[in-house]
Amino acid sequence: MSDSIQNKVLFQQVVELLQNARQQVLRTVNSTMVYTYFEIGRMIVEEEQDGKDRAEYGKQLLKGLSMQLSMEFGRGFSVRNLEQIKRFYFVYAKSQTLSAISENSNSVSLSRNFAEDKQVLTSFFKLTWSHYTFLMRIDDENERSFYEIETAKNNWSVRELKRQYDTALYTRLSLSRDKEGILKLAQQGQIIEKPKDIIKDPYILEFLGLPELHQYSESDLEGEIINKLESFLLELGHGFTFVARQDRITFDDKHFRIDLVFYNRVLRCFVLIDLKIGELKHQDLGQMQMYVNYYDRNKRLEDENKTIGIVLCQNKSDLVVEYTLPENNEQIFASKYKTVLPSKEDLIKLISESK
Repeated sequence: MSDSIQNKVLFQQVVELLQNARQQVLRTVNSTMVYTYFEIGRMIVEEEQDGKDRAEYGKQLLKGLSMQLSMEFGRGFSVRNLEQIKRFYFVYAKSQTLSAISENSNSVSLSRNFAEDKQVLTSFFKLTWSHYTFLMRIDDENERSFYEIETAKNNWSVRELKRQYDTALYTRLSLSRDKEGILKLAQQGQIIEKPKDIIKDPYILEFLGLPELHQYSESDLEGEIINKLESFLLELGHGFTFVARQDRITFDDKHFRIDLVFYNRVLRCFVLIDLKIGELKHQDLGQMQMYVNYYDRNKRLEDENKTIGIVLCQNKSDLVVEYTLPENNEQIFASKYKTVLPSKEDLIKLISESK
């Protein structure tokens, strides 16, 4: 190996080491800061509980503490911020996830002694303070736990976390599950074990910038998806990688084109997507069945699982889907898509009508 090649390899190794070190330092700083705020919240709550007139004493306590901390450390310790820190302690001292960690540790229960265990708590708080200030607004503990797990698992930015919450990801997934399934969502996040686990209905594609009533073609829709591929992959969910667009398959002298082809690394299978404007027809499902059969027989490797086909449409009849597909169907799915973000109430109604 020449000196120049050796130097290049060495340089790349050093860069990777430094980048990993910086990321580790940043994670440590974030978790330490969040732990510190948790401890400050605990101290404030315990001090307030010792006050005679808790409401008035608490108000004066925060005001005085804000003035002193601001003089010592500068901005960041307003009364409003201290109230958030206090709420952070209230929310996460009762957290199911934190309680579960407590049960698995040497501590018998979540108590002051456990709260003082810095090593355990800093390992629990994996997100930034900005993430937690948003998560605290979610009242339902199961829903909050789900978004917290998914954010850490997928490395969502605060902006992406807000988007997933605004598109009611938890609601879209939970409405198709029983009580045990909803509990698993809260405790483990989205677990993909079978084809149906990756399917959403509806898919929310507001990031495409296509007005709901705008007259656009299927090629326009496909083009915008490719232009916003990163956002589309996030909407699809775990483990998706892009393979091809307008993938041509040929039978005799007839050519067909599959709009979008993906591969899911978790399920280890191809995922074919066809885009349809307007009402879903039974012929659309039959065409997707043909695509899936072709991939299973000509593209799929022996150690890979069967191909999944998803037809994305603006509207569909559940009866058409039910009677077109076989009863034991686990490969072909039809889902609605929305190009504008509905209100949460409208979205819940839309999801309920799809089940």
